[in-house]
Amino acid sequence: MNNKQHTISKSVTLSGVGLHTGVVANMTFLPAAANHGIKFQRVDLPGQPIADADVDYVVDTSRGTTIEHNGARINTVEHVLAALVGLEIDNILIQLDGPEPPIMDGSSIKFVEALKDAEPVEQEAHRKFFELPEEVRFKDLEKGIELAALPLNDYRIAVMVDYNSKFLSSQHANLSHVSQFEKDFSMCRTFCFVHELEALHKAGLIKGGDLNNAIVIADRDYTEAELANISEVLGKPKVSISKEAGIMNNTSLHYSNEMARHKLLDVMGDLALVGRPIKAQILASRPGHASNVELAKKIKKLMLEAEKNNVPVYDPKQPPIFSHERIYELLPHRYPFQMIDKIIYLDDNSVVGVKNVTMNENYFMGHFPNNPVMPGVMQVEAMAQTGGILVLSSVPDPENYWPYLVGIENCRFRKSVIPGDTVVFKCELTAPIRRGIAKMIGKAYVAGQVVCEAEMTASLVKKS
Repeated sequence: MNNKQHTISKSVTLSGVGLHTGVVANMTFLPAAANHGIKFQRVDLPGQPIADADVDYVVDTSRGTTIEHNGARINTVEHVLAALVGLEIDNILIQLDGPEPPIMDGSSIKFVEALKDAEPVEQEAHRKFFELPEEVRFKDLEKGIELAALPLNDYRIAVMVDYNSKFLSSQHANLSHVSQFEKDFSMCRTFCFVHELEALHKAGLIKGGDLNNAIVIADRDYTEAELANISEVLGKPKVSISKEAGIMNNTSLHYSNEMARHKLLDVMGDLALVGRPIKAQILASRPGHASNVELAKKIKKLMLEAEKNNVPVYDPKQPPIFSHERIYELLPHRYPFQMIDKIIYLDDNSVVGVKNVTMNENYFMGHFPNNPVMPGVMQVEAMAQTGGILVLSSVPDPENYWPYLVGIENCRFRKSVIPGDTVVFKCELTAPIRRGIAKMIGKAYVAGQVVCEAEMTASLVKKS
């Protein structure tokens, strides 16, 4: 999985009819800044309102996922979102001049191709993964639906579907790495059963549905009179059903388990509404949009609870944003006062640095040598250096500035830091940087517990 955020290099437009609304719309993907996220914009409405792709704004899950935010309603967002997740694109603005993205062929492949033509590009910001700390489950016993999200330092999905049809038995699909999506899942099309067509039509759905953008499956044998009635309901020429495959007009499948693969695609798209890339093992038995959204809500609730605690997660297997060499280039400190080993997160408002404490630290020779404890003043120094990286990142030419610590307030030491500890420092701006003055709150953590905290003021001074 990518560690840096991505957007696209240029805009790209697709056009087509919406599956359920039947309205022809133009959809344009546009580049967006780091930390922008995925947003839709209805350019056909007064004020051109923008809707965040967020599970909190889901208003309907009838045969697709619909969001509504700031007066902008967008139907059937899941296929577009799945393409973005599959290509690991984090920041994008999707402009629509209609209520629904084009259905295209009923899969995500056209969106994937368009996004690749728009040339995905890496951004400086680190991706804000949410790694599940505990399992999350959703069950609907009446419908036999069960979904689970399990802790995993990766992204995997397994889906099982089972329908009461003589032509569609149990099917399974598995994605073990996100890079599989484009080749193995993006071209898998949406589907429904023959008996659902009339009900969907009466409900005002599938106005843009066609045998070119959906697979229609029989659940029993149909008479010629019944098929003629279906043709009339759909306003289509005479339709037929293959006696062997049970698929209307004998549409060829891309995979024998294309239906399960499309359900996996839907799961990916719906879970994108959590709002951040997730690390988890997703297990889904007979999933649908409603159940996918319920699982997404549970994951987001857990994510918000974790954000309240505000404890940064350090994964030593992930490459750093800045290694010690880059820190050495940015900060003026030298041995024995270069205190930070790596920077693992950095955005416009916060930074996270790591310090590995060893018995070989020079200050242990004189500071409680028989009971080595990292001096509080050195903890503050390390925290200040972490904050210095944040302050320097606010200027385009950091090598031309000195970052000075000019104030400390409300400093507290909560727990001893000893050799063998890995200290994770997080500094956040409490106000925008003005005239080179930055105010921050800093905290130091060992094993998820606060060991030190302080309010700091830093000053950027240009080198003479």
